[in-house]
Amino acid sequence: MDTTPRISAASSDNAVSGNRVVAREQDPAEPRTAIIDIGSNSIRLVVYQGPERMPATLFNEKVMAGLGRGLAETGAIAETGITVAKDALARFAAVAREMEVTRLRTVATAAVRDASNGKVLLDAARDLGLEVELLSGEQEATGAGYGVLSAIPQADGIVGDLGGGSLELIRIRGGKVGERVSFPLGVLRIGAIRDKGPGVLQREVARALDRAGWTGKGAGLPLYLVGGSWRALARLDMHLGSYPLPVIHEYAMSAEAIARMGRTISHVNKSWLRAIPGLSAARAATLSDGTALLVSLLKHLGSETTIVSAFGLREGLLYGALAPDVRAQDPLIVATRDEGRRHGRFAEHGDLLDRWIAPLFTRDRPEMARLRLAACLLADVGWRANPEFRAERGVEVALHGNWVAVDARGRALIAQALHTSLGGGVNTPAPLAVLADPLDLKRAVHWGLAMRLGQRMSGGLAGPLQRSSLADDGETVTLRVKSSDIALYSETVERRHASLATALGRKAVIVE
Repeated sequence: MDTTPRISAASSDNAVSGNRVVAREQDPAEPRTAIIDIGSNSIRLVVYQGPERMPATLFNEKVMAGLGRGLAETGAIAETGITVAKDALARFAAVAREMEVTRLRTVATAAVRDASNGKVLLDAARDLGLEVELLSGEQEATGAGYGVLSAIPQADGIVGDLGGGSLELIRIRGGKVGERVSFPLGVLRIGAIRDKGPGVLQREVARALDRAGWTGKGAGLPLYLVGGSWRALARLDMHLGSYPLPVIHEYAMSAEAIARMGRTISHVNKSWLRAIPGLSAARAATLSDGTALLVSLLKHLGSETTIVSAFGLREGLLYGALAPDVRAQDPLIVATRDEGRRHGRFAEHGDLLDRWIAPLFTRDRPEMARLRLAACLLADVGWRANPEFRAERGVEVALHGNWVAVDARGRALIAQALHTSLGGGVNTPAPLAVLADPLDLKRAVHWGLAMRLGQRMSGGLAGPLQRSSLADDGETVTLRVKSSDIALYSETVERRHASLATALGRKAVIVE
């Protein structure tokens, strides 16, 4: 097979069946946008609603059409694939209408573009009222790069986007997409290459990177993994290592670990793989080929570590259409602020709470202050829950929320702050101690105690926070209130003030 770099692409990071995701209560006044992604493995509809920078997913469904299967050998999409695709597009068009989507974008990648009968599918889509954008390899590579930057704004490395029909490599740094290249090395093509004999895939990858001038370009840089096959590999690594947080985004794997898993996969049967939580039968079938490709790719790029991105082409298309000032917004803060606004009792409460407790934590590094703000924005998410389970609710939201631009450690610190602020005490619930350093968790406990004080003193209202202040002079934690508000300083508030001061090694002082 010719593996010379070319303008070719595929996007197929999907699994085997559809599922509806309702992220939160919806505001009908907010417009809904959607993307239909016609990839080489699957076709997916995702409907979004919410802040431009980080909209929530309202609906997410995929159909495994396998458009790229056998394409290299026949040059055409199989009739069964065409039939499945037509049915999927008809359903997705109907769902988008029912959900009153205001902007629907339909894109197709390598399988449709490369197939001799791709026009059949384009015509069928047009008959359904869908205007399909046939993305070039460069456009898809740019989209994948933007997708990673959308979710990991400080990313500096190479994005590897593995689809069914092709592999894209993209250099990202400084918030920008740089060099990019596409190879006909999609996961559905790898089996045929490996069947030619031992070492053939290794040589094909080496030759392709050398011709493109990419050999060694990953030295000292992480490879950001995009695509369902590589996310499935991360699921396997989590399972083998009993990793306690089942969140793929920003999960890291070393080249050594990936090589070890490659050897493991070759000795296990598919039924064992399919039993792994979150690993679909469709992904299990291509896991060996995807891993073999990744092992070779890491060797010849020179990268020694990988980081998984939950975002890829679709999110990159949204991000690429944003104004520069919107792109610059912090996606974690945007999402947690929106979550707090929707599920909290009072608008803007989280921002006020963070400003109120901030004078106690002036030594927090910027990245810690950012996590503290995220915790404050989520401070009210547990108030609707049964009082016995509010702390558990806070931990669940922090650990398992659909957040990006935050790693496992960051999730753990936000969870600890919410656990403490919502009445869970100063202990550290599992699995936080495995995910974060004890000293950082202790700091998060202090955040939680300060948040708890502010919540009780103010009743969750803006006025009392705006009319009072906290200060730490190294010996005392002083709460200043107006004389007219002294009644707010109840016995319960006094106890919480004392608990916070004691945890900080200070004395509690109230000043009118």
